[in-house]
Amino acid sequence: MAGPIKDFSALKSLRKEIKAQDEARQAAAAETKRREQEARRDADIFRSSIGNVKPLAVPPKFTPAIPRPLPIARQHLADEQAALEESLSDDFNIETLLDTDETLSFARNGIGPDVMRKLRRGHWTIQQQLDLHGLRREEAREALAEFLRLAAKRGWRCVRIIHGKGLGSINKEPVLKSKVRNWLVQKEEVLAFCQATAAEGGSGALLVLLKGQVAT
Repeated sequence: MAGPIKDFSALKSLRKEIKAQDEARQAAAAETKRREQEARRDADIFRSSIGNVKPLAVPPKFTPAIPRPLPIARQHLADEQAALEESLSDDFNIETLLDTDETLSFARNGIGPDVMRKLRRGHWTIQQQLDLHGLRREEAREALAEFLRLAAKRGWRCVRIIHGKGLGSINKEPVLKSKVRNWLVQKEEVLAFCQATAAEGGSGALLVLLKGQVAT
């Protein structure tokens, strides 16, 4: 608490101080009011310059659909099957292409007699075989075409095709025996074939040499 006022001069000085404080408060209030008015005026100018404002519409969230695998057309599969079957024709005449030996062996152009001798003697290991026993002609043709396609993918060089001796067929005639030779000659990947040895099936099977580096 301030001390007591002792004389007139001190009272006068106090009045001046109070007056100065009042003037300072009034000046501060006037400045605050001026700034508020100026701020409102600026805001009015801004609103009038841009006009009415609407919030932007938020588009719905897009979730990309996961693409499904394309279906395999049935017609495409049918065309492939038809091409597979047509690649092995029953109308192909191979009589002039077969060697005149009793086994009716075959060697494509460029395959020498030494290769055929090695094939007959089992020089190359049989990597896989196809047994056509009990199959009808169409079934056997399809199975052989698919087997040769698989052989090309796997890189097989020597395979055995078992066509049977025809003991269970009508008139005991080996129907598939000639058909298989006919089909094999039409496939470019077949380099040569001959009748299997007795231990490998004899007249009921063929040893087939396929494309690739021929071992010596």
